[in-house]
Amino acid sequence: MKGNLKTPPSSHHNDGCNCKARARGLCRSSTELGAVSLRVKGGVVTGRRALPGRAARVCGKRKEPSVNTSLSGSERKASSVGLSGKPAMSVALRRVKLRTVCCLLLYFLTAVLAGRDFYKILGVPKSASIRDIKKAYRKLALQLHPDRNKDDPEAQDRFADLGAAYEVLSDEEKRKQYDMYGEEGLKEGHHSSHDDIFSSFFGNFGTFFGGNQRQQDRNVPRGNDIVLDLEVTLEEVYSGNFVEVVRNKPVAKEAPGKRKCNCRQEMRTTQLGPGRFQMTQEVVCDECPNVKLVNEERTLEVEIEQGVRDDMEYPFIGEGEPHIDGEPGDLRFRIKVMKHPVFERRGDDLYTNVTISLVEALVGFEMDIHHLDGHKVHIVRDKITKPGAKVWKKGEGLPNFDNNNIRGSLIVTFDIEFPKEQLDEQQKEGVRQLLKQTPVQKVYNGLQGY
Repeated sequence: MKGNLKTPPSSHHNDGCNCKARARGLCRSSTELGAVSLRVKGGVVTGRRALPGRAARVCGKRKEPSVNTSLSGSERKASSVGLSGKPAMSVALRRVKLRTVCCLLLYFLTAVLAGRDFYKILGVPKSASIRDIKKAYRKLALQLHPDRNKDDPEAQDRFADLGAAYEVLSDEEKRKQYDMYGEEGLKEGHHSSHDDIFSSFFGNFGTFFGGNQRQQDRNVPRGNDIVLDLEVTLEEVYSGNFVEVVRNKPVAKEAPGKRKCNCRQEMRTTQLGPGRFQMTQEVVCDECPNVKLVNEERTLEVEIEQGVRDDMEYPFIGEGEPHIDGEPGDLRFRIKVMKHPVFERRGDDLYTNVTISLVEALVGFEMDIHHLDGHKVHIVRDKITKPGAKVWKKGEGLPNFDNNNIRGSLIVTFDIEFPKEQLDEQQKEGVRQLLKQTPVQKVYNGLQGY
């Protein structure tokens, strides 16, 4: 490389910096300048780097660093590339960090605008049916009720979120709005109380968590219990369902005036004379606000659980007959499974009968049985089927009430339908030749004591 490499003089100003540049604000230290340029005569070597070492005062113009003149041009060029690479890499890293921060801010902003994830709160997928949503709410409501989690300060908020999620997702129109625009997209309107939603599934059951208050207050009068038979189909027992029951419930409302209440027998002592007393029993009553009974329409949600059995009862606390001076009784729904035209229930097993022709009984057949939920049970018989023959299909019965993963069996009994027309002599002879069966006539006790 031709040309002389000029190096700056080694002398530099001391801390006093008594040059005229101080007056113009040009006197700065090398650390304040932060970076310098390298110049080489005959071939410019560009690059910027922070000056290491002790800060030196520079007056007027920047002090250039000393350069090793023994370096070749290619070495100086490589050195300059290395020097310029660090700032470039630093800028790239700053850009990556900036993009990451922007993405995080956008994510959190979207989450805030979208509101609560109602599907996540209920633990159901977005494709969940109304029955799945109701079932999930019923299960979680019992677990998260504040009266059952009195030591948890967040229990009330979680229970409120659960009620809000159910109110939206159980309503078809609200659910569409929520799916499209999130919680902020829901229109302002009437919102049901979380206690009202809970009581539609359980009655006033929430007031009795942590101990039966009725047992503690034995002296409090209460209204009569009501037991209603609820008829359900075998299809509902197989798949489960929620049934809405609308009833008019008498509710005590305040009325003008006062009334006697809490009447009781008390003993009064009257002094008749010196050493003579008379004790009498009197009825003593308190004065209470007057009340009247008004019928209110109530909608209750009764869950028909899979495998539910006859005469099982579902209680709704406080939904029975009211008592003016006490608390209302309970309402209990007693399950009654209706008869089915195709299947008969015995425990968790299902029984059905199939009629086949004589030809099918002799040569075999193939058929499908439509089950309670619509799926098909395939049956193949490639051998002779006798009257009363049975086929067992394991796992095709009803789900067990205590463990829905266990299912009973489907038992199919076959009946043979014989030809209605009489055979002529030629047909009879043809049957004899075909079957080649010798007559068997046996008389015996088929009941065997039963």
